Amino acid sequence: LYGLVSQMRRAAVSVPANIAEGFKRRTKADKLHFLTMSFGSLEESRYYLILSKDLEYCDTSEMMKKLEEVSKLLDLYRSKIENS
Repeated sequence: LYGLVSQMRRAAVSVPANIAEGFKRRTKADKLHFLTMSFGSLEESRYYLILSKDLEYCDTSEMMKKLEEVSKLLDLYRSKIENS
């Protein structure tokens, strides 16, 4: 359980950290690279929530809703950069 919590925290913190790192990049390709990394961390977080539910550690429904909201916002941000 401790290892799962630690991994979940790292993945969750990595999402906004990659957004922040990509924000000041000059090229569109660099910005999109860091957003792709954010999506990877988001999917890692999703996996940890699924695993937590499967192992019956906790009810993850509220966290999954929040994760979906973040995913939609991140996707919108990526599409705006791609089309700029």
